[in-house]
Amino acid sequence: MDKKRVVITSMGTVSPIGNTVEENWQSILDLKSGIEPIDAFDLTDFRVSLAAQVKNLVFEDYLDKRELKFNDRFTQFARIAAMQAMNDVNFEDKTRVGVILGSGIGGIQSISNAQDNLSNRGPSRVSPFFIPMSLVNLAAGQVAIDHKLQGACMSVVTACAAATNSIGEAFHKIQNNHLDACLAGGAEASITPLAVAGFMQMKALSQATDKDQASIPFDVNRSGFVMGEGAGVLILESLDHAQRRGAKILAEIVGYGTTCDAYHITAPTEDGSGAALAMRLALQDANLEANQIDYINAHGTSTPLNDKTETKGILSVFDHDDLLVTSTKSFTGHLLGASGAIEAILSVLALQNDLVPATLNTREQDPECNLNISMNQNTPKKLRYVMSNSLGFGGHNASIILKKWEQTHGL
Repeated sequence: MDKKRVVITSMGTVSPIGNTVEENWQSILDLKSGIEPIDAFDLTDFRVSLAAQVKNLVFEDYLDKRELKFNDRFTQFARIAAMQAMNDVNFEDKTRVGVILGSGIGGIQSISNAQDNLSNRGPSRVSPFFIPMSLVNLAAGQVAIDHKLQGACMSVVTACAAATNSIGEAFHKIQNNHLDACLAGGAEASITPLAVAGFMQMKALSQATDKDQASIPFDVNRSGFVMGEGAGVLILESLDHAQRRGAKILAEIVGYGTTCDAYHITAPTEDGSGAALAMRLALQDANLEANQIDYINAHGTSTPLNDKTETKGILSVFDHDDLLVTSTKSFTGHLLGASGAIEAILSVLALQNDLVPATLNTREQDPECNLNISMNQNTPKKLRYVMSNSLGFGGHNASIILKKWEQTHGL
């Protein structure tokens, strides 16, 4: 049986740069970063002061008080992004529609709250909702319940590659006719004292106090990533299913590759070979040559090691001078397990608008990151194929390839 073509028909997101897809793109156009001083908790004794928080989101527009009380913040984000994506979407056979949503950490605030109650008030004061609030899979499960979707429902937990892996796995399930459609993406809400302290103690986070010099991918002065939060959900469908229901097609997904470095729990391979193999597998899956990729939305975390090794991986696969590479984490910070979903959405918008987002605030490019980087300005460029990379602790690597929707080629 021939593999089905898979298209993206709807998207929803809440992120540090906007609470709708349109707001996110406007922030890109305005070169507006979402990085600000942390106001979610007391920073006394913390060496980190900046994060990229979701701001001005009216949760009550989507969820009632009980749902807000008994859903962790990451699940709230996932449900809201899914509600946006599902607006005006009606699937007839919901047994053929799935949900695959990733997260790196899940309900860490709920875990912290439960531990505080256990320590200070005893076991009888731990909420009976603690377990479903903290489990990673409950975001996907709750989204499925919200929309009565009865197909495959699961979560991918591959650290910062989770959302891209989720999109890729959904792509293959539809491509191989296991599903007609799938809500795919990721959610994260880890701007909490425990999570920030943990990453701070690993020396993974930027300790910059100037928000314009905190998340600076590929810059010689980069010193760590900035924590972000939010969610992104994309609806993937087989082309024939989308056309039968008259859906508007936003882009096509044509390739997916995923690998493991099998090297170190937090550090990537020094030569970037694991990431490079994921990129090659995505190209092979899409039946494309490397010189057909017009733009890469890199993982680009602004950590000293990631940006250097990802550069090596990219340069071992691609050698055409007109390939542009940027990191939208310069706008959003690093949303951990949700980052790949936000970046996939921004990649779709880049395709639609023939515009490569800037790498914001990067001023002095590291000679070891000798990529063709669009710094501090959005770059108009005719785009047909875009790759989005995500790399995670544990050596997880994931790459997807998106293609501009061309009606003349859609028959």
